Amino acid sequence: MDGNSETSTGGAAMTLDAKIPAGPLVEKWERHKFEMKLVNPANKRKFHCIIVGSGLAGASAAATLAELGYNVECFCYQDSPRRAHSIAAQGGINAAKNYQNDGDSVFRLFYDTVKGGDFRSREANVYRLAQVSGSIIDQCVAQGVPFAREYGGNLTNRSFGGALVSRTFYARGQTGQQLLLGAYQALCRQIDAGNVKMFPRTEMLELVLVNGKARGIVVRNLVTGKISSHAADAIVLATGGYSNVFFLSTNAVGCNTTAIFRAYKKGALFANPCFTQIHPTCIPVSGDHQSKLTLMSESLRNDGRIWVPKKAGDKREPQAIPEADRDYVLERKYPTYGNLAPRDIASRAAKQVCDEGRGVGPSGLGVYLDFSEAISRLTEHTVRERYGNLFQMYEKITGENPYRMPMRIFPAPHYTMGGLWVDYNLMSNIPGLHVVGEANFSDHGANRLGASALMQGLADGYFILPYTLGHYFASTKPEKVDSSHAEFRKAEEEVRERLKKFLSIRGKRTTTSFHRELGQLMWNECGMSRTDASLRKALQRIPEIREEFWRNLDVLGSHDELNTSLERAGRVADFIELAELICQDALHRTESCGGHFREESQTEEGEALRDDDHFCYVAAWEHQGVGKPPSLHKEALQFENVHLAQRNYK
Repeated sequence: MDGNSETSTGGAAMTLDAKIPAGPLVEKWERHKFEMKLVNPANKRKFHCIIVGSGLAGASAAATLAELGYNVECFCYQDSPRRAHSIAAQGGINAAKNYQNDGDSVFRLFYDTVKGGDFRSREANVYRLAQVSGSIIDQCVAQGVPFAREYGGNLTNRSFGGALVSRTFYARGQTGQQLLLGAYQALCRQIDAGNVKMFPRTEMLELVLVNGKARGIVVRNLVTGKISSHAADAIVLATGGYSNVFFLSTNAVGCNTTAIFRAYKKGALFANPCFTQIHPTCIPVSGDHQSKLTLMSESLRNDGRIWVPKKAGDKREPQAIPEADRDYVLERKYPTYGNLAPRDIASRAAKQVCDEGRGVGPSGLGVYLDFSEAISRLTEHTVRERYGNLFQMYEKITGENPYRMPMRIFPAPHYTMGGLWVDYNLMSNIPGLHVVGEANFSDHGANRLGASALMQGLADGYFILPYTLGHYFASTKPEKVDSSHAEFRKAEEEVRERLKKFLSIRGKRTTTSFHRELGQLMWNECGMSRTDASLRKALQRIPEIREEFWRNLDVLGSHDELNTSLERAGRVADFIELAELICQDALHRTESCGGHFREESQTEEGEALRDDDHFCYVAAWEHQGVGKPPSLHKEALQFENVHLAQRNYK
């Protein structure tokens, strides 16, 4: 069984039991479902569950658990679950349906995902994800999600990076929005039935432990400022990723790490924080005025061709550069996968040509994504049908018509593969604290393949957590605890003191200025590539930023009213500490794998060079206090069904 742990820096050893079922890979999940304990349907209404987050993972989990009979409270900081960041996912969702009869299978999806993650994910988790992927499509079709269809009425597919088959289901360029509306309507049905109590515009600021188990949260109403506590028999975090640690990212401005970082500071292990994904198809940075970046879907790489001028300094308009003077860099370097190479590889290729002085656009930080060949081959009408809303969005932002001239794109922070450590049952090392979707680390290793985020979020919420959470309830039978317990009062006081501290500093710098400085430091020193020197530079500078933050921050207003500056102060404070953890994790992992590229560890051709002898494990970090080195625990990764091999997409 996977999961034995060792500790390499400080602290007492902790045994990480991944609770992976015995038996052949293809039988583990079905066998586990049979062996798990069940809760009598009449007893389910006796259990209360809190879900923090209402994106695809959170909304699907809340709706499904409520329909099973559990009492659910769901919290989100947006004014509606419909505004969760899942709505921004554009390109599609993977599933091993093999509708195109092109050789796909559950095992091929499993293999592509493990390989795409550069062999740094658990086999058992990934295979289960592939197994339930087909059920997700059936569920969403039944909900009325308008997936694209072929002329005869069958669901159609397109290709995404890291795969040689078409397995990505889509709804034009708004797949995330349509899937979220499907989950949202299921959630609304349960709200109307009284099985879910929804708390919008409410932010979790503390996790409450009672006798070592997760039993509640402390929240702040973002409109009134009221602090309140909520108790439950189990807590589920579905709060997404932490790419906004880079300040500029493709994530919504409100996306943050506070929920999972509060849990980390209460003892939950943070796994592989340095595994951050840089997405290759983002509209380039245009200036210091921006608060976020805009993603252009990876689906565009189905028909768009990426190229740059062959000669450095060639500033001619793209239409004036003949074919002979163009370098279709991905097609040249990776002829088998071409423009559908995985995201980490495509991003590094773009960075390399820009470093060589061949980047395009005013800043020189961009490459062309050209649809002229596709328009000639397919007609403009067909391209509009496939990508019309994406092309419209690009033109609205840049003022350039992508039907007439190539798009300009450049890599940007997007997804985070790291997150809170969970076992096979999606429970953290803190009993009762479950983590789903992007908030956990479990399925993607060191790089996520495109269209797999929606797949994981819905798999966790619809088809995995409802089984494993019931097993937890049936196995533990939590004692009755309510919000009058002393631990809740203590946690509330901690929250109030933290808010008062933000307001009492009265310095001269805004929260945004600190966030921007931190983000630029992280992008420069721990972004698409990292070195020993750059990481040590960041680790020297981050404590200085933290010290000035707590000395010179200026937050106006009060805590008992709508105060967006106060909200952001708490989030940035957590980002500062998380940034230090990311850099520590990146410094210790002296190999390159997936999105974690250490320049000291690369092949002669500039590809990521893993060190399986020393780093074939999950790095799970335990908090030891602010300014103190965290303890590292290792969960060994065992590969019995795929062979460890150097990734090759050529």
